[in-house]
Amino acid sequence: MNKYLLLVISFFAFSTVFAQEHNRPKIGLVLSGGGAKGFAHIGVLKVLEDAGIKIDYIGGTSMGAVIGGLYASGYTANQIDSVFQVTNFDKLINDYIPRSSKNFYEKRNDELYALVLPFTKFRVGIPEALSKGMYNFNLISKLTRHVRHVRDFNQLPIPFLCIGTDIETGKQVILDRGNLAQAIIASAAFPSLFSPVEVDGKLLVDGGVTNNYPIDEVIKLGADIIIGVDVQDDLLTRKSLKDATRILVQITNLHSIEKMKENIAQTDIYIKPDIKDYGVISFDKGNEIIKKGENATFAVYDKIQLLAKDQEPYTKPKLVVPKDSIDIKEININHLDNFTRDYVLGKLRFKPQSKIAYSQLERGINNINATQNFSTINYSLEDGGGKDNLKLDLTENQTKSYLKFGLHFDGLFKSGILINLTRRKTFFKNDVASLDVILGDNFRYDFNYYVENGYNLSLGFKSNYNQFNRNVARELSGIDPTVVGANTINVDFSDYTSQIYFQSLFVQKFLIGGGLEYKFLKIESETVVNASPIFDKSSYFSTFAYMNYDSFDSKNFPTRGWYFSGDIKSYLFSSDYTKTFEPFSIVKADFGVAATVFNHATVKLQTDAGLSFGNESVPFFNFILGGYGYKPINNFKHFYGYDFLSIAGDSYIKTAVTFDYQLFKNSHVNFTANYANLGNRIFESVDWISLPKYSGYALGYGLETVIGPIEIKHSWSPENSKGYTWFSVGFMF
Repeated sequence: MNKYLLLVISFFAFSTVFAQEHNRPKIGLVLSGGGAKGFAHIGVLKVLEDAGIKIDYIGGTSMGAVIGGLYASGYTANQIDSVFQVTNFDKLINDYIPRSSKNFYEKRNDELYALVLPFTKFRVGIPEALSKGMYNFNLISKLTRHVRHVRDFNQLPIPFLCIGTDIETGKQVILDRGNLAQAIIASAAFPSLFSPVEVDGKLLVDGGVTNNYPIDEVIKLGADIIIGVDVQDDLLTRKSLKDATRILVQITNLHSIEKMKENIAQTDIYIKPDIKDYGVISFDKGNEIIKKGENATFAVYDKIQLLAKDQEPYTKPKLVVPKDSIDIKEININHLDNFTRDYVLGKLRFKPQSKIAYSQLERGINNINATQNFSTINYSLEDGGGKDNLKLDLTENQTKSYLKFGLHFDGLFKSGILINLTRRKTFFKNDVASLDVILGDNFRYDFNYYVENGYNLSLGFKSNYNQFNRNVARELSGIDPTVVGANTINVDFSDYTSQIYFQSLFVQKFLIGGGLEYKFLKIESETVVNASPIFDKSSYFSTFAYMNYDSFDSKNFPTRGWYFSGDIKSYLFSSDYTKTFEPFSIVKADFGVAATVFNHATVKLQTDAGLSFGNESVPFFNFILGGYGYKPINNFKHFYGYDFLSIAGDSYIKTAVTFDYQLFKNSHVNFTANYANLGNRIFESVDWISLPKYSGYALGYGLETVIGPIEIKHSWSPENSKGYTWFSVGFMF
């Protein structure tokens, strides 16, 4: 009897709650756009949750779409706050691509040029936006992966819509179905900052241009009561319009400010945070802006309490984020004119019927983005019957040619201005041709042509010319030391080299390759009086093989990762100007690792070694150490404590330890100690493991800039009475 009574009571209790839920007024939340000012939405949501308010519908624009979309997908206000606390907004604005996602050619491209401009029909253009928005898309896609199969936003935990603007028609577009991440990114594509986003054939930009407060749309969803949060700027006077960002915001606000008077009249609880002192890119002030949102909500808390009385107290459940794994069934790629399916799969680095971590998907998309071959990259995970089908929609970059520029100064090659012409798809699919011309104290050039074939073998050709005039170690001359009394000798050095090579990825990480090389060396000196002024004027033919790996997060100031470079080269023939050539080989290896030991402090350990074997090597290919800041060529190596190219031998081993501390953003102080044993045939005895014969130290300051690092280093050695101060400006080339 008691059992049945309990069932009856439970039934009526459930019916009462159901009836209350069914009859209570439905609450719609409207979140406006405003860039970083939209952090205030988080503060508003926190207070609404504390008050037990259940939100039934959400409509948002721009940043309101970002926060509203995450809230509608199941996140609580505190969870959204936690997400934004760990988000790097510098990377978000600059569309950061991890260095690990770039191949060796792409790393070189990013670490050489200060300015890149489209070049079409002999006309120089400008990029359509500062960022393609891929970092944002990856971030939002990852955050919404638990609803990745939802295509009707009414089926989200909270029905949701956001607003985009069709840039071709100027009309608003309601985004309430499709890929949630894509819809959010389209709504937040601020003109000139982020590229337009194509959705269902429409090219969309920030919804704030046409409707920054979608109250009518939320009412149509079924909302009886509207809570609206307005974080947009009021119109500014000419004194306040001091930069391009504020002018663009003012333009987007011209239409919405007048309409806001009508919107406010329709809003039951209107919340306007006091954030006039913050800008749309004040992401570093996020905590302050969130607090402003909380304060503004408490200012209308009496109205919120009245609203809370009309419903049962509601506690939003904390979202349990699913496991970070995806079972890929199919990979569907749209038709491409200039790139093969193998090329795309080679960049993804996973294939159909693969179980991967979500981070692997992100890396694959970043790998594709790093090529710069695609102007837009859209992807989604479709329901594949318990698995996921990856749908990739790539738009090929119509710009085939680019002009690139760089600037550098060092103590060896002196000043140089770099002008580059890069052209993609010149002869074949997947190819790229690049010509660097360096004008300055020493004319140089560097030509590269490369055809990348994904998992298959890739082909490349490179040619370069380098020259300088400098005092170098007398061992480089190859003449009797008694003829040259000094330890160094002034030479004019020129090197022309061409290579044809094949390469591929080994276990998807290591770059392995090999090929043939032709080199012409000319070394002469006008200061030698007791011997021929020309030390060498020979052609050399060789074969080579190499293996490289590089996971450093930054080339110049790494905080984590490791790299390895190893190669072997066999010199087979020579025109033999000196009449002393016999075939010989050189093998060398370089290893480095970096780790952050505490906040902003990094230690980098590097060790490298090389030796010749077979017949006696040609002196001009010996290892020669000294100086810093120049681009190493042949077997030239940096070494602190000694002047440029001042100690030489046919074998060496070197170790360096660097402690780097980041004083503030992009500013570094560092200390380096390096030690070496160097000489002839040192590995045939125990000389290489004896106490270092050479040592040096350097104290430096480095500043990361748009043209590359600007560094000053003071170097000294206990073996030398003289210290050296070196300047290096810009990327090394």
